[in-house]
Amino acid sequence: MKKWGLLICIILIGYMVARSPASFLQKDEMSIEIQDTRVSHAGYTVSVTGNIQDQVHKGNLLLVNSSYPVHPEGVRTDIVNVAQQDDLVRGYGLLDQNILLSREVAQAFQKMIEAAGEEGVRYFLISSGYRDLAKQDELYREKGSDYALPAGHSEHNLGLSLDIGSALTTMDEAPEGAWLEKNAWKYGFILRYPKDKVSITGIQYEPWHFRYVGLPHSAVMYKNNLVLEQYLDLLKEKEDIMVEVEGEKYHIRYYLAAQDTTVYIPEQGEYEISGDNMDGVIVTVKE
Repeated sequence: MKKWGLLICIILIGYMVARSPASFLQKDEMSIEIQDTRVSHAGYTVSVTGNIQDQVHKGNLLLVNSSYPVHPEGVRTDIVNVAQQDDLVRGYGLLDQNILLSREVAQAFQKMIEAAGEEGVRYFLISSGYRDLAKQDELYREKGSDYALPAGHSEHNLGLSLDIGSALTTMDEAPEGAWLEKNAWKYGFILRYPKDKVSITGIQYEPWHFRYVGLPHSAVMYKNNLVLEQYLDLLKEKEDIMVEVEGEKYHIRYYLAAQDTTVYIPEQGEYEISGDNMDGVIVTVKE
């Protein structure tokens, strides 16, 4: 699936001058330990509010593809027009003035771009962000299945993904692309469709398409050469893991979202809950 982003990358030149989840590939010296803890639930309390099944289609870890569509509750509620937010448009360009994105994701992107600029990498562009179903359907009808996904089956329908370009050249050759591929994980982003994972994602290599999943998940995926599909399989297999990212410890629990599932949340501290858009819920606790 080439999608329309390939054409966008060509336009940007003229704009502004299968591996298994258990198989780990370390990309640098930073160590992330993954282990099956299955420890007691000391310090946790049972969540008795709501139905865990209501959480399956919400959150930052949703898998969206040809098999798993976006559900209405999965669309971010903080979508903004980036061009109209003065605090979100520093240090990069926009292909047009109508690009939409989750404010949280845009803030993380802004922070990431500022860090890249400090290293002399500063010719970034956003060519696409959030698209509603009508816009996605229009794109699909116009470009066809070689360049777009049907409405509801694109990550762009969530508000968590964006297509990033360079004003210098295409992203597979630009310093902006190289910097992001190496550093985006530090800010919660992943390269969603890598060159060596086409057989798993079903999407051809897209060096411009980045997805926000948040820490520590982006770190685990990057450091262990996992795409989202593999990472969710890993969580489902292990159920209960501990990871350490730059001195911060995280406890990640996977729950099958059955009606009688008992979910444990911390009595104190930070935590996030996300569904996988299939049949599970992930609780991430910052220790």
